[in-house]
Amino acid sequence: MKRLPIPLLRQNKAVSYTISAVIITGVTAALVIMVAMYAYQVLEQQRGGAEFEVAKKSILAFDDALQDAAWKLNASRAARFKIGFGILNLIPDAMNLTVTATIGGSNYSLESILTGFIRYSISTYYVTFGADYASYILGDSNLVVTDSTKSLGRALIEQKSPSVNIILDYRARAMRTSYLNVNGTMVNYVSVWLIRVVTNWASHYNDFDLKARCSNITTNTFGPYNVTTADNYPITVESDSEPVSPSNPPADIWLDEGKVVFSVIVAEVRVSV
Repeated sequence: MKRLPIPLLRQNKAVSYTISAVIITGVTAALVIMVAMYAYQVLEQQRGGAEFEVAKKSILAFDDALQDAAWKLNASRAARFKIGFGILNLIPDAMNLTVTATIGGSNYSLESILTGFIRYSISTYYVTFGADYASYILGDSNLVVTDSTKSLGRALIEQKSPSVNIILDYRARAMRTSYLNVNGTMVNYVSVWLIRVVTNWASHYNDFDLKARCSNITTNTFGPYNVTTADNYPITVESDSEPVSPSNPPADIWLDEGKVVFSVIVAEVRVSV
């Protein structure tokens, strides 16, 4: 049997070592790339999630700014937004709020306004709560409140694939403000406050200040209507997408016997960047 020369064996071993080294290097490089890509995706998701948390705070800060400006004509306030993964949309005339009072079995239409809202959206790639998730971080599903301590603003987080949204809109407040003797007749005075968001359709991202300016305040008076019995009387506020329901019930206002006069105050607030 003829033996291979020793130099040839050494050469074959060297080639084998080289091929092994190339394979190991390639596999290692592929693993490093895969790990790097995964780490990048995780980092991007964490950054997107962090932005979402900051956006919640910015939405709440903007609500404070808007409500502070709403009842002072020409007053202006702003809140800072920093958006890189999501987008902020200004949506005009998106809700038609209708206010109705029922006195003695008769319905009295008090006001109907078109109002816009603000929506921050981010992909479910960055933030997810599960299909059909919905939860309020400000206010609740009622479109009318009777407590002065409750906010007119509503901020809803909802998941509608492929996005998670934070929607800021505004509802009504109704309260009896006084009960006075007017020329021998006892009169209940009820005030209804509404904020109408006026804006143009627009989408914004990067760093910007979102501004709210009170451009007009109007007051309309309705009545007097007869109140024959002291009792709670319902005031309903509904929209096309939110009719009166268990989640949006009427608000009961106590009225004493006599008459009732309603004053509806609407603050128009222009929202822009």
